[in-house]
Amino acid sequence: MAVSKKLLNYLEKNKVKYELIDHRIVYTAWDLVQTLHLKKPAEVVKTLIVKIDKDYVLVLLPSNKNLDKAKFKKTVNQWRKKQELKAIKKIDFAKEAWMKKNIKVGKLGAIPPFGKLLNMPVFADNAILKPVKVIVNVGDYGTSLKIKTKDLIKLEEPIRASFAKKK
Repeated sequence: MAVSKKLLNYLEKNKVKYELIDHRIVYTAWDLVQTLHLKKPAEVVKTLIVKIDKDYVLVLLPSNKNLDKAKFKKTVNQWRKKQELKAIKKIDFAKEAWMKKNIKVGKLGAIPPFGKLLNMPVFADNAILKPVKVIVNVGDYGTSLKIKTKDLIKLEEPIRASFAKKK
């Protein structure tokens, strides 16, 4: 179990109760749902790093959904308008080379959903807000973290909207 001390300190400093879950090595959120035999895929949150023009943001989706780029672009532009920033034109997934160079918390494909640790805004699809507890990445392929959804929301203050689509 290789959980970042920085991540654990962040949770403890903010008095967030959590449970570490050891499991077989998995590389996708959907594989984690299958491994843990969960009946509700929205309980497992996948974390994406998305490039919006020249900036990067974290996107949290339920494990059984994909990002609808058109809906997400609309969400981002509504958020930027409120901040009196210009609208974005381009959305893309962060490149692996960029992530290796810039993301220091966790392994690729196991990025934790804590944007404040990464200095990135967090966008959460409304579907992940329904379960009482969610399971998220901690930066390791063989360990995950169970946390109350309300604690994740309180901690990260994500921009919430519906931008997921069925796989």
